[in-house]
Amino acid sequence: MTPTHREIIMSEYHNASTEDWLQWDKNHIWHPYSSMLNPAKMVPVVSAKGVRLTLADGSELIDGMSSWWSAIHGYNHPTLNTAATNQLNTMSHVMFGGITHPAAAALGKRLVDLTPAPLTKVFISDSGSVAVEVAIKMA
Repeated sequence: MTPTHREIIMSEYHNASTEDWLQWDKNHIWHPYSSMLNPAKMVPVVSAKGVRLTLADGSELIDGMSSWWSAIHGYNHPTLNTAATNQLNTMSHVMFGGITHPAAAALGKRLVDLTPAPLTKVFISDSGSVAVEVAIKMA
């Protein structure tokens, strides 16, 4: 069986030394909130579970920032992994303009049920910048 593009990339990554992929990263990836001309030293994370990040040397850090608050329930959470896998196996993503799906309706109903009676509509956004833009336009 022919390997997928992802399998090829991941095998190259896993076969490279930490120093090699860190150097490639430094030379080619501009990380958020860092200088393009004088980049900060990166911390090489190879896995995550719960609140812990495992570094390339085997040591662990506690991620007190929850990956900028996007992993508030921790990493590799079995319930969240199952829900994400089930959704990915059904449909990963479709544009929301002019199209809808059962998961969107279920989320919308749950949100409306949680809010007081005058609030009967929700806006579902796939990014913070879109959410802020629409909130400003609504205000």
